[in-house]
Amino acid sequence: MNETRTVVPARSLHGEITVPGDKSISHRSIMLGSLAQGTTRVHGFLHGEDNHATLKAFRAMGVTIEELADGDLRIEGKGLHGLTEPGDVIDCGNSGTTIRLMTGLLAGQTFFSVLTGDRYLRKRPMKRVLNPLSTMGAQIWGRGGGDLAPLAILGGPLKGTEYNSPISSAQVKSALLLAGLYADGPTTVREPHLSRDHSERMLRYFGADVRPFAGGVTVFPQPKLEGREVCVPGDISSAAFFMVAALIVPGAELLIRNVGVNPTRSGVIDILQAMGGSIELLNSRELSGEPVADLLVHGSRLKGIEIGGAVVPRAIDEFPVISVAACFAEGTTTIRDAKELRVKETDRIAAMVEELTTLGGRVEACEDGMVIGGVESLTGGTVKSHGDHRIAMSLAIAALRARNEVTIVDTACTATSFPDFWPLLAAIRV
Repeated sequence: MNETRTVVPARSLHGEITVPGDKSISHRSIMLGSLAQGTTRVHGFLHGEDNHATLKAFRAMGVTIEELADGDLRIEGKGLHGLTEPGDVIDCGNSGTTIRLMTGLLAGQTFFSVLTGDRYLRKRPMKRVLNPLSTMGAQIWGRGGGDLAPLAILGGPLKGTEYNSPISSAQVKSALLLAGLYADGPTTVREPHLSRDHSERMLRYFGADVRPFAGGVTVFPQPKLEGREVCVPGDISSAAFFMVAALIVPGAELLIRNVGVNPTRSGVIDILQAMGGSIELLNSRELSGEPVADLLVHGSRLKGIEIGGAVVPRAIDEFPVISVAACFAEGTTTIRDAKELRVKETDRIAAMVEELTTLGGRVEACEDGMVIGGVESLTGGTVKSHGDHRIAMSLAIAALRARNEVTIVDTACTATSFPDFWPLLAAIRV
């Protein structure tokens, strides 16, 4: 469905909101709940298209997953070796997390499976996961010499490995850790900078022997995972759109409750605070092994900064909306070391440069980032999402500080991660 929406500039923003549950944690709650013994109940599950792709995949492998009236999930785990061969190809939709993590998990099963996805997912690189899995003995085939879905997986015995990843990627790391549950010895993954650690935290929460160390993590095989109560915090990637909205609209004040502030994910807060953004963390606490806080955000005068290095993997999904904040910062913002943005749902560097330039922004692309000059306001116009949920929502936030309305083509993709984005945005406008 090629949906189009028009966003008009905002006079101000005020209110108190709760964003949907964390997408990454929601994926992992289904995966580990299915592999655990006993019942897992998931509170705050994100009912977006990506997570439903994971849910349907495990139902296809014989797992009973009940969607309750209050939005919770009840998962009847089948144990580490209880999954059954699916009767058809598993469709991962648009979800890179689903296909990459399941590639590792399915490599250790005793059956054959095939993973595919939509036209965008079938263009995304898979060798970054398949190559290290092959060192464990995984048998996986794909189009384009094994780099593209559909992927055919013949599960079988795996051996423990030590892998030094050239990139900091939670999807690569998580695929290897899940495969490591089925290996004949420990599996160790090292990476240049620490990527998000939701998999390690949740594996430990379910009873696995996971041992982080400086520069990496080791998982030991064949644990007995036990069903758990999982409370999913609000997704910081979803909260980031509203953080930037409140920062760039003069006089805005917004309280965002129950946001996950895992230090491997909170780079967006550090970046926006370094730009001069007023973001306070209130009521800090822990839920199901994950740190959580309420965020109080005020309209702020932002300044351009240099962004690169270790903070980049801690904010990789938030760079489209960070680039929007940079458009309204005094001076120049330079984003480096973010080449990973080029292999997301779309090339997010090229997409944001193209669309922000269309709106009157001063944005130039680099191979691994962007150089953005601040402006007082954008002009408005017609832009497109490139079928990418984060591009669509970032452009909607940019429109709040335009002189004229902004029309965004192809916005149905926001349902991938944030089905209620549009009504929530409307609710805080004054």
